[in-house]
Formats: sequence, structure tokens, C-alpha cells
Amino acid sequence: MAKILVIDDDKSIRESLDLYLTEEGHQVAAAGTGTEGLNKATQISPDVVILDIRLPDIDGFTVLEDLKDENEDAKVIMITAHHDMDTTIRAMKEGAFDYIHKPINIDELEIAIQKALRTSEMEKKISGLLVESSSRSFKVGDIIGTGKAMREIFKTIGVVTQSRTTVLIQGESGTGKELIAKVIHNNTSPTEPYIAVNCSAIVDTLLESELFGHEKGSFTGAISKKLGKFELARYGTIFLDEISEMSLNLQAKLLRVLQELEFERVGGKDRVRVNARIIAATNKDLKTLVDEGRFRDDLYYRLNIVTINIPPLRERKEDMPLLIDYLLNKINMELHKKIAGVSKEMMDVFYRYGWPGNIRELENLLVRAAVVAKGHVLGREDFPDLTGGASRAEAACAEDASGRMSTLDEIEEKHIRRVIERVGKNKGEICEILGISRPTLERKLEKYGIAFD
Repeated sequence: MAKILVIDDDKSIRESLDLYLTEEGHQVAAAGTGTEGLNKATQISPDVVILDIRLPDIDGFTVLEDLKDENEDAKVIMITAHHDMDTTIRAMKEGAFDYIHKPINIDELEIAIQKALRTSEMEKKISGLLVESSSRSFKVGDIIGTGKAMREIFKTIGVVTQSRTTVLIQGESGTGKELIAKVIHNNTSPTEPYIAVNCSAIVDTLLESELFGHEKGSFTGAISKKLGKFELARYGTIFLDEISEMSLNLQAKLLRVLQELEFERVGGKDRVRVNARIIAATNKDLKTLVDEGRFRDDLYYRLNIVTINIPPLRERKEDMPLLIDYLLNKINMELHKKIAGVSKEMMDVFYRYGWPGNIRELENLLVRAAVVAKGHVLGREDFPDLTGGASRAEAACAEDASGRMSTLDEIEEKHIRRVIERVGKNKGEICEILGISRPTLERKLEKYGIAFD
């Protein structure tokens, strides 16, 4: 049986959780304000605290800080109705054990509670190893996402920013691996250098010198001493992008650096200490490369201390509206445009499209569309790469029951009818969605025998 304290200003939530947790065999106390919650925490020393971020008297983060000061062993599960990444990362960075969104999924909460209790049991004799959290705020606007996979990534970022452990980021090209690396850096050592090295863009004979530097005269053309990226990064971050492309020979040298935390410049004898955090990234499955003998297994396990797997865009399409809104705001500022959004028809195409280039492809398409757009809403004619006649997304659905491929005219007629069914007989809105003029719409209605009166 565990002692659980619920702090939430919503009476129905307090009562529901009290009933459920009591039936599960826990000793439950509840409070409707931060002040009351802190007083009860002092009285009962709870094992787990379920804490709402928005309280009527004290901000939830202030309550979290006071709870951790009073009882650092208590595991705090924060809950909120707001699905924003900034709050998620801040909660994890400032010491929350987990973070759950409202409406509360009781199964998810129960899993979090059980995990918290197991962790408490393991930590009873090693509490001195726990790291004190920081109250520093975050600037993480470049990463957008509200889905479960992205929320888990935000939690992991919040945890790894409390230390300087090596991080491996895996994901397809264009998913935003370097953005995550920069977020980790900016919340760990923002005043120190952030240095990125693309391991696939530099030939192997030069990459060693780029990473570790060289002494004067160490090889032909080495007319002076050069500091490598590991030295230049100081106490900051060195980001090794596309590390899967590194040769086996250089992998062995990098492994020694990770093991010994020091290296020698090319042609040198003095040992140089490594102080930077190492973040590696790849768009390939390193475990598969290990099995194929193309990547060292010992280096893989050295890199794979904390792994962040970024889902491709096709697996997080719930984030599409937020991503488009963010990217269009960015594009409007950079190009001095006033693009208000994307037509409903194009959003349907976006949802069906597979996005092999992920977010980078989405951004590139939106930039090109914004440059050529004649209106404030991006429509079909602004995305020729996706829509040229029949879009690639529609092509997969352009068969009738017998398997015959539809003609372009049939696809166009079906689409016009679908738009009319969705928005009604407002010709202005239909023209805007279709990206055509009023006379062109009239001709197409007549061509396909679509009655409009």
C-alpha cells in the first residue's frame, strides 16, 4: 500500500481518483489548492503526488519545487489540460517523475504510479545519486508535436538535460534530428559551443583531422597546428550527424575517445581531454548495420546509452496542422508573405501522402508554394509536385470497383463534387479551395453536369 496525495482544484477529479486509488488499496489524501496540498504533504509524507499544474493559489511548478525540497523521495506525476512541449520538458527538467494530459487515462495513470513506486523502492538506498533539478526555462519552439511519441521524446529530453551523457538520435532524413540535438545543448550548456559534423560529407582521410585536429607537419599540407572539433567544442556539444557513414577504422578511434575521454591530435603525442557532450545521429538502424558487420558493436553500445527514436511524419499526422501553422508563420516572416493556411482539399492530400522526406519535405513544399501563391490560401495549383493532374496521394485511390484506373476528368469531377458536399454551394469558397477562378468553375460545373441551383 502506498500513500498518494492528489492536488487538483477540480473536485470531481479529486473524488474520482480518491475512489479509484482507494479501491486499488492505496492510502489517499486530496487537496484543492497548492497551499493545502503542501500542508498535507508535510503531514503524511506521500510516496506519490498527483499534481495539477494550474491551481487557484500557487503555480504547480512552485508546488513541485516545494514538494521536492520537503521530500525529495516523493514521486510527482504532473497533470494538465494543456498539450504543449515546453511545459512537458519543463516539468521533467524540474523534477517531475511523469507528465500526463487531461482527460486522464486511468490505465496510463496506474502505469505511471506503479513505475514510480518501483523506482522509489530501488532508490531507497541510493538517494544521494539523485540530481537536483534546475528551474531554468526552455526555448524549444522549433520542435512541434502533441502525439504520444513526441511527448515521450520531450520527457526524455528533460531527463538527459540533467546530465552530460552520450545521446543517440535515430530517425529518417528530415525528421528533425539536429533540432533535438540543439534543444538538448541549449538546455544543458547554452553558453558553450555547439559544433556539428556531417560524417558523410567529409572523406575519411580528412574526417580524423576535422575531429581530433593535427600537429604541424603531421602530413603533406599540414603547414600549421590545427585544433579539432572535440577541442573546439570545449564543455559544449559535438553533434556527429550520419555517424553510420563513418569508416570502421575511424569508428575504432572514436570508440577509444568514448572509453578514455581523451585523444591525441594527428601526428601528436600529447593527450587532450574530452569535455564536450557527444550526440550522434543516424537515419539508419545501427543495430542492423552491426549485424551486417558494417558498424562496430562495441561502439554501438557506447553510443546507445540514451536513444531517442524520432517517428517519421507519416506516423505522426496528428501533428500536421500544428506543423503547417508553425512553418507558415516562419515562412511568412522570412519571405514577408501573408499566407493564412492550406485549403481543406490540400490538407486531405497531405494526410494521404506518405512524406518520404518528412518535415523537411513539408517545409520545402510550403516554401515553394508560398513563393508562387497568388492568394492567401495555398491550394492545389500551388503544389504541382503533389497534384500535377492527379496527385500521387489520390493515385492510390483512383481505381473503380473493377480495378480500372480513373481518368483525370473522373478524378477532377469526383473532387469537385466532394468539395461541394463539404462546403456547400458557396462558389467563392469552392473557387478558393480548388484554386480556380469563378468562370473556370462555371465551365467545369457545366462540363460535368453538376447542378448548382
